[in-house]
Amino acid sequence: MSKLKAFKKIALVGKPGSNAAQETIDVLCRQINDLGLSVYLPKSDIYDFPSGQAEKIPMESIGETCDLAIVVGGDGSMLKTARDLIDSRVPLLGINRGHLGFLTDIRPTEVDSRVPPILEGQYTLENRFLLDAEVFRNDKSIGGSNAVNDVVLYPGEIARMIQFELYMDQKFVYSQRSDGLIVSTPTGSTAYSLSGGGPILAPQTDTIVLVPMCPHTLTSRPIAVNKEKVIDIVIADANPHNPQLSCDGQVIISLRPGDRIRIKQYPIEMCLVHPLDYDYFEVLRTKLGWGQKLGTSLK
Repeated sequence: MSKLKAFKKIALVGKPGSNAAQETIDVLCRQINDLGLSVYLPKSDIYDFPSGQAEKIPMESIGETCDLAIVVGGDGSMLKTARDLIDSRVPLLGINRGHLGFLTDIRPTEVDSRVPPILEGQYTLENRFLLDAEVFRNDKSIGGSNAVNDVVLYPGEIARMIQFELYMDQKFVYSQRSDGLIVSTPTGSTAYSLSGGGPILAPQTDTIVLVPMCPHTLTSRPIAVNKEKVIDIVIADANPHNPQLSCDGQVIISLRPGDRIRIKQYPIEMCLVHPLDYDYFEVLRTKLGWGQKLGTSLK
C-alpha cells in the first residue's frame, strides 16, 4: 500500500484539567519533536509544557496552520474539537483517554508504536457527515449548531412530555407526544441513539436515524432516512413548558412553544485518520463486549 501525505505540522488538543491527557500530550510532544516536526497547542489549554517544546496558537488558527490535529481524551473531546475545526477540514486522530472511545482509535500505551507510522504517511482516511441544526422563532433564526453525533429534543424537566410535529422535506410525517426525539448520524448511532433503542449504522451509511424517546404510543419506531432529507420539528403551541435542544450534548438551546427546528446535513464532512489496521467491527466487538469468533473461519 502506497503512503499518503506525511504530516509536518501537528496540533495537540487535550481535555482541559485531565492529568491523564496531559501525560499523553507530554509523550506526544517529545515524540513529535524528536521526529523533527512542528508541534502546536491551543492557547486555551491549561497544560504546563517545557519552554520550546510547542508553539501555542489560538484554537481558530489550528485549521489554517496545521495539517493534523491529534485529540487526546474521550469521545466528548473529539466531538468538541471536530465541531471547532470542521470548517478548516483538518484531519483528526484520536488518542483514547476517556471511557468507550468509539472515535479515538489509539490507546495511550500504543502511542510510541502507532503514531510515528501515521505521521510518516501510513494511515487511512475516513469522511463522516455532520448535522446542522437551526432554531426559528416567528420565522427568525435564534441559534443553532452543527453536531457530529446527534441533535436531541428533550423536555428539560423530569417526567414531562413534549408534543411536536415532524416533517420531512416539508411533508408531514406525524405528531407525537413523547420525552423527545434523537436525530442521529451514523457516528452517533453508537451513542445516545443506541441507548434509546436505535440501530447501529456503519459509518459509510448515508443515513440519518430518528429515534423517539419513550413515545406515548406502541407503534412509534425509529425511522432511517437519506442524509439529504431536510427535517423540521415544530414544537406544539399547547406545550405547558419550554423544552430544549442539545447538539452533541454540549451545545444547549432553550425552546418555546411554536419554535421550529430545521435539521439537515452539514455541508462539510469530518475527516478521521485511522491506523492501517483499523476495523470498525473490531471496535464494536471490543467496546460493546460482543462475542468473539468461533473455531470456523471465512474462506
